[in-house]
Amino acid sequence: MRRLATVFLTLSLAACGASDPAPRIDRPSPVAAVAGPEFSCGSSSVQVAAMPLGTTKSGTFRRIKSLTRDLKVRGETWSRGGERLHVGVVCGIRTAEEFAALVDRATLGMHRGNPALSWETRGGMHNFMWLERPGTAVYVAATPGLSTEIDRIADAVR
Repeated sequence: MRRLATVFLTLSLAACGASDPAPRIDRPSPVAAVAGPEFSCGSSSVQVAAMPLGTTKSGTFRRIKSLTRDLKVRGETWSRGGERLHVGVVCGIRTAEEFAALVDRATLGMHRGNPALSWETRGGMHNFMWLERPGTAVYVAATPGLSTEIDRIADAVR
């Protein structure tokens, strides 16, 4: 009896004819990370692997007001809505001692075994900088809405 029911069901479904193909469901394509900038203090460069999604390059900067010395600075400003993100390099610092005295009221720490400084400016900008190698310090700063991206960007520098 079971076999007869299976045959009957199979024949019934076959008699219905071919069904229409399932409707195509458009899925959002994966969003690629925004390629990051590359900076140099001489022969070797520093590259940020990727910037946060939704940010766009909105300018450049050549000065960091918090520095106690006049040094060569190369950087880019990125924006998302009203938030800003600054990434760049500070050239000319050779020793950890010079680096540690570079910003008043900064907290000294470490980043991947290198000396690092962190500080906040009056406008609420969170700043982080580390001595990547003699002659090149990497700088990352963000307004409060993007400040959670600082660690991720710092870890993506090559």
